[in-house]
Amino acid sequence: MKNTVYVVITPVRDEEKHIEKTIQSMANQSIVPRQWVIVDDGSRDATGAIIDSYAQKHHWITVIHRKDRGFRKNGGGVIEAFNEGYAAINGPDFDFIVKLDGDLSFDSDYFERCFDRFAADPKLGVGGGIVANQDGDRLVIERNPRFHVRGATKIYRAACWRDIDHLIVAPGWDTLDEVKANMHGWHTESFDDLRCVQLKTTGSADGAWKNSVKNGLANYIAGYHPLFMLMKCVRRITQFPWVISSIGYGWGFCSGYLKKIPKVDEPDLIRYLRKEQVKKLMLKKSIWE
Repeated sequence: MKNTVYVVITPVRDEEKHIEKTIQSMANQSIVPRQWVIVDDGSRDATGAIIDSYAQKHHWITVIHRKDRGFRKNGGGVIEAFNEGYAAINGPDFDFIVKLDGDLSFDSDYFERCFDRFAADPKLGVGGGIVANQDGDRLVIERNPRFHVRGATKIYRAACWRDIDHLIVAPGWDTLDEVKANMHGWHTESFDDLRCVQLKTTGSADGAWKNSVKNGLANYIAGYHPLFMLMKCVRRITQFPWVISSIGYGWGFCSGYLKKIPKVDEPDLIRYLRKEQVKKLMLKKSIWE
């Protein structure tokens, strides 16, 4: 896999505390990307200056600066920035495209080992390492269904990327891309033995309550089955932060109905998603294994 050609897109906003560690991790890779587009999504801190300085040192780094919209746009904002970065990719001849956050650190052979997984499984369409948060001297793993690859570190095989066609500009995009990949006959997987250390906790910019409400609304927009969502909320009662996460998810989901917020305009995708969720509820084999 030493000849693997991959491109990376990283939307960032106000990441001056972390972006240098991510850049250093990438620069130390055994296989560096052909191009890494870092999109500064209107940062108000020194993020822009930091990435500009590294772009002068590494010819494979491209920097784009977007105007500050004045607020953090959950879900859709990161994909708008991603799409602007994608437009700056030099040519379509790549084996993989990566969506990577700007607050991660990872081992020097991280991408090489990920590509080995793809080489061993021709039907693997989307993959990536699991995310771990630093808690004192230990790493706390963020648990997700095996098919789900965190939006912070997604690697798309080029053929699968073409089948997915585009990332949905809405909350829930990082589940629907995998559901669509599975719908087209691919499978998706998080690699349990490959870790990316997240330098700030997921949702820390919003707080526990707002983050739960945001995720519940994202599940509504993605078209989750109400019964599946109910069971998800019940399961979260015993998870930290106790009860708050469950109520927040439920309120966010129900608020979509109350406010008549449009769901994703892809009926076939929602039907497939709900069919897989009903299988899970009936204890049948599904992508939620």
